[in-house]
Amino acid sequence: MSDLLRAPAEIKYAEELDWLESIDDSPKPFSWRLSPKMVRLFVLGSERADGLDREVSQKWFGDRSFVERSIVTLASDRGLLLIGDPGTGKSWLAELLSAAICRNSTLVVQGTAGTTEDHVKYSWNVSMVIAKGQSRESMIPSPIMTAMEAGAIGRFEELTRSTSDVQDALISILSEKYISVPELESGGGDANIVFAKPGFSIIATANSRDRGVNDLSSALKRRFNFVRIPVVTNKKSEAEIVRFRTEELLRRHSIDLDVPPTLLDVLLQSFADLRASAAAAGSDDEKLESTLSTAEQIGVLEDAVLHSNFFGERTLTARTLASSLVGSLTRREPEDLAILNKYLHGVVEPRSKEEGGSWPEFLEGGRDAIATLS
Repeated sequence: MSDLLRAPAEIKYAEELDWLESIDDSPKPFSWRLSPKMVRLFVLGSERADGLDREVSQKWFGDRSFVERSIVTLASDRGLLLIGDPGTGKSWLAELLSAAICRNSTLVVQGTAGTTEDHVKYSWNVSMVIAKGQSRESMIPSPIMTAMEAGAIGRFEELTRSTSDVQDALISILSEKYISVPELESGGGDANIVFAKPGFSIIATANSRDRGVNDLSSALKRRFNFVRIPVVTNKKSEAEIVRFRTEELLRRHSIDLDVPPTLLDVLLQSFADLRASAAAAGSDDEKLESTLSTAEQIGVLEDAVLHSNFFGERTLTARTLASSLVGSLTRREPEDLAILNKYLHGVVEPRSKEEGGSWPEFLEGGRDAIATLS
């Protein structure tokens, strides 16, 4: 695993998945590797009441009802659509579910304006077609077709970013559970049809902020169960996510760096302040272009940790954190700089005088970063 830039969940947690499979005596739908209860336990982590011989780490932080509804959907014949704002953990949840159910989370189609029907169904190896003609050997199956043939989970990221033609291709797959290949001769049988095996399903994700880009048709919506993943607003839950990802970051980069808990509190409070300011803003010009998601918060912290490791001291400082926050959240100049400057003077400066702690250094670091970018 050490030679992979980013190991998929089934490799990263392979030993844990093997152990869960070895003790799992509950009924499993189709060809699932784990039972629904064990899938939930893998995603949400174990509790003392589970009575296990070892602890299973929590990997996704959110309401358990979202996970349970997702698992139930995948055990049916309907697709699962995870929808929510950017940074709410939709893709990570989809990866974890796929890893637990079929030990393969890499059968992914990425939805973009350039995604075509071939990416959903199949394409051809041109050189083999020229040499031997069109056959199953010369056909290149899409990740979705591969999932169908294996009875596994196929994933479709950013579904609303793809065009209506691509979305329409999914309708027949979700409805009929097969793909016709008219280029192949049937020979009186099913040689030109690829059927889905039991266990096949699709997990799609969509950003609620992409509404209006390529809206889903009512026909496609009927074939998905929707699970809406809300933005994390609970400070305790968000703190758990940030701490989890921070520890993961330090392990991945083999970094021995002290990250004071007080600075995590400063980061969490800063994002809470900026979100409140955005909610009270009268127009988009008065809001940061950033969505201020938990994922972006983790990005700010990652930037600060790496900067401290390579160019700073062995301890993360409030000055470095403020500099990373300003640098990461400034996407429009001068609009975003003006908003951040207003936040520093109107919120951080009074707080630094009243509370002290890390806030005065955070204020100074933020001012210096804005002056550099201005």
